[in-house]
Amino acid sequence: MKNKGFTTRLVHADRLLNNPEHGAVHQATNNSVLFEFKEAQGIVDVFQGKQMGHVYGRSSSGSAAALQNILNHLEGGVGAVTFATGMAAITAVMMSLFKAGDHIIVSHFLFGNTRSLAETLESLGIELTFVDVTDVQNVKQACRANTKAVYLETIANPVTQVADLRAIGQYSQENSLLFIVDSTMTPPNVFDAKSVFASLTVSSLTKYMSGHGNVLGGSVVDTGLFDWSTFDNILDIYRGADSTLWGLTQIRKRGLRDMGATLSPEAAHDISIGLETLVLRTDKMNDNAMCLANYLQNHEKVSSVYYPGLAAHPQHYLAREHFSGYGGILSFDLLDGIDPIAFLNALELVICATHLGDTRTLALPVASTIYFETSAEQRVEMGINDNMIRMSIGIEDKGDLVADFEQAFSRF
Repeated sequence: MKNKGFTTRLVHADRLLNNPEHGAVHQATNNSVLFEFKEAQGIVDVFQGKQMGHVYGRSSSGSAAALQNILNHLEGGVGAVTFATGMAAITAVMMSLFKAGDHIIVSHFLFGNTRSLAETLESLGIELTFVDVTDVQNVKQACRANTKAVYLETIANPVTQVADLRAIGQYSQENSLLFIVDSTMTPPNVFDAKSVFASLTVSSLTKYMSGHGNVLGGSVVDTGLFDWSTFDNILDIYRGADSTLWGLTQIRKRGLRDMGATLSPEAAHDISIGLETLVLRTDKMNDNAMCLANYLQNHEKVSSVYYPGLAAHPQHYLAREHFSGYGGILSFDLLDGIDPIAFLNALELVICATHLGDTRTLALPVASTIYFETSAEQRVEMGINDNMIRMSIGIEDKGDLVADFEQAFSRF
């Protein structure tokens, strides 16, 4: 499928990569927790990593492996690991690859739950420096002798800051730093992680990848660009003959097997099905988001709009360079005096809910919900205002979305 288009490769990936039984076009869901070995040496060899196979459902399953094959194919990597949630994927990477005394440079604009995890890492002795990742110079200034990695999100949630991805990736590569990119907001049809020298991509499969608000999941993909022989945190037991697999093996063993955040076979199957319409959904979302961004930017009752597709966005040039679309996340500030709670209540079509990448358009008040645990000072530093509303744009007809905003604004 090498020379085929992205969507063609995607909709045929399960059939061609995983070779389902009986001529099925989807891999069957396998709910077995245990796996029999007719020869006892087989289970020994799988446990010791000498051959591939499944020994226990918490560590792996045929359903998860099939999804991992698809995800790795889309990213052009050397392997993938799936998890029960996106946060589980991030936690697995951090807890399995780093230890007390290590230093990580982290985006100042991290999503609230990831920011909370960062505080947990600091309590365990892992040193973090939060920087504005829209400029590579901030990363360079934060680098220390004990710096092991840079961690950031392609597009920040909710203010949509875009990281200086290629420059940071090149700097990381030149200095043997692990470059970990959360690409949840920019799935592989929108963003090529290898083009910016990413070492690992992490993603919440719950969002754009599955797309229908009906399943949780997360993933880590190794792009194959990082030289793991330079990373001294890999335990000797995982230093096999092929060094390209060292990092993913340690994540799989220490981050998935030991921590137990296993993706269920049913969830893996649902995500695989959702993936088939990824391009159709994201193209429509991008189109709708651009339409709404322009509408809101010109509305007298809106003070600011945050969307990378707008020419006025501070990192529009970076978004144009790195992405084939500007995404479905959009935030805006209402004029002072308009209560965001009352405004959301006035919307009739848009759903008030916390989620991203759904087929339906969603909205919520940012400061009082997903950033409620963040201090007012930190919210100011991150550009989050009290009257900000975050939206995840769906695939509805754009005229209906605009009409819903029109009738809501007319009440204020």
